[in-house]
Amino acid sequence: MARHSKRVSIKGTSLEVTQLGLGTAPLGGLFTSVDEQDSDDLIVAAFEHGINFFDTAPQYGHGVAELRLGRILQRIGKPYVLETKVGRVLNPTNQADKAWFADANPHLEPVFDFSADGVKRSIEESLKRLGVDHIDIALLHDAEDHLPQAINEAYPVLDSFRSQGVIKAVGMGLNLCQPSVTIMKNTDLNVALIAGRYTLLDQEGQEELFPLALKKNVSILAAGVFNSGVLANPVTGAKYNYVDASDEVIKRAQEIGKFLRERDIPLTAAALQIPLRHPAVTAVLTGSRNRTELESNIEDFDSIIPDSIWAELESSGLVAKLQVS
Repeated sequence: MARHSKRVSIKGTSLEVTQLGLGTAPLGGLFTSVDEQDSDDLIVAAFEHGINFFDTAPQYGHGVAELRLGRILQRIGKPYVLETKVGRVLNPTNQADKAWFADANPHLEPVFDFSADGVKRSIEESLKRLGVDHIDIALLHDAEDHLPQAINEAYPVLDSFRSQGVIKAVGMGLNLCQPSVTIMKNTDLNVALIAGRYTLLDQEGQEELFPLALKKNVSILAAGVFNSGVLANPVTGAKYNYVDASDEVIKRAQEIGKFLRERDIPLTAAALQIPLRHPAVTAVLTGSRNRTELESNIEDFDSIIPDSIWAELESSGLVAKLQVS
């Protein structure tokens, strides 16, 4: 079986997800617009290639990504594992900010809400937008500035839903390691999605978060493997952590790319595969805008990178050495 469609278990649950999952932030128009036909064809292609794991959130396009994903999930009729997030609700507005999502619903505005009622509302509204009768995994989303409420109000609701069988797994999805550590220490999670913190440019995740995840039996989902795009195409104007990459970051990415190119390894392949080097990482989530991008990612993900290349890359000082305690 190809690596991308290999099934792996979410710890503490009966869920099995493919080792490569599809993240749907691009389907909300993150940075640039995505045509609906391209979106539909992309999700169909994921199923065709054996991918069963789909990640979304109310924030992505202010509900648009959930609507687009749900429409195809209902049509395909094949088993899937569905992950969405809580922590934001969508409120009516006449002036929605579309700075992040080009395809955002202009009449809805994401507002942080980690209250118990907010979490319940978020789950109910996600189910309606997705048009499905269940959500498998629910994540506390971007909770770094709301830690007490996320831990003491939002998490107990998700824990109760898990106990009742309404959802099968509870987790968090953040871009920062230290708040993730705080949440993990104070809750009983199945999953921790961390975006951009275990990549060719940033290996912070392995310092404290990953060892804690191994200790607490939490499955790490690695997202943001291209660090918002600079590791896919390190040129002026590329994004790094959702903003324009600095000249220094672009130069580092180019140096890593040159090192790999000299060894006939695509930069994108190494970017997609580096998270799986760490035993804490269960699966990788990648965002694609169309079928072509997804199939390119699958090819890169399934390609063989010899251990010797990783060893040379570490010895060169371009990436930190793998730390497994």
